[in-house]
Amino acid sequence: MRKLTMALSAACLLLGLNQSALAKESAPAPLNPGVTVAQLAQQVPVHWVSVAQIENSLLGRAPMAVGFDIDDTVLFSSPGFYRGQKEYSPGKQDYLKNPAFWEKMNNGWDDFSMPKEVAKNLIAMHLKRGDSIYFVTGRSPTKTETVTKTLQNDFQIPQASVNPVIFAGDQPGQNTKTQWLKDKKIKVFYGDSDGDITAAQDVGARGIRLLRASNSSYQPLPKAGAFGEEVIVNSEY
Repeated sequence: MRKLTMALSAACLLLGLNQSALAKESAPAPLNPGVTVAQLAQQVPVHWVSVAQIENSLLGRAPMAVGFDIDDTVLFSSPGFYRGQKEYSPGKQDYLKNPAFWEKMNNGWDDFSMPKEVAKNLIAMHLKRGDSIYFVTGRSPTKTETVTKTLQNDFQIPQASVNPVIFAGDQPGQNTKTQWLKDKKIKVFYGDSDGDITAAQDVGARGIRLLRASNSSYQPLPKAGAFGEEVIVNSEY
């Protein structure tokens, strides 16, 4: 009788093991590593601000000079840069050194650039304050340009408040962004790149970061907040 009981127990154990093995074989493999609640709650220590908070921080201050970078800051201009690369140096960055590209980009290709909503709100706020607005770009200068007119139209800047775009470029002998910010006595400068923020900080200006859209042609994406600067929420579009 004891032998029969042991045999039945062994059979049951074997059956259970087989069922467990079959269950494991039939269970679907995980689609991805998944995420824990702790990982979801983790936040990067970035100084986030809104346009309304920036406006509030300027209450009581006299009108001042403020500056904006252009590409990926006030305009989503990747369509023009994408076309320029395909036309002048497919798969390479050489087109950025080609004067023919800059002639096209600065004279009409911004018709395909989209003004960013956050820039509309910022520029409207600074115009209401009576601030002087300067656009300082790293684009190479050209003999003619329509960028100033495009920005005036896109952001509804009154003619009396329009300042010609400053093309800092990157050629020897040209003023850098830092020098232009100093020369124009700019107190607040908005930009998407690390260089925009450090240029502002180098001259004692308040550098504020706008997020670069993830589908921008300008890769890799920078680390917003890396220099302790303020970063505007929802500013990628």
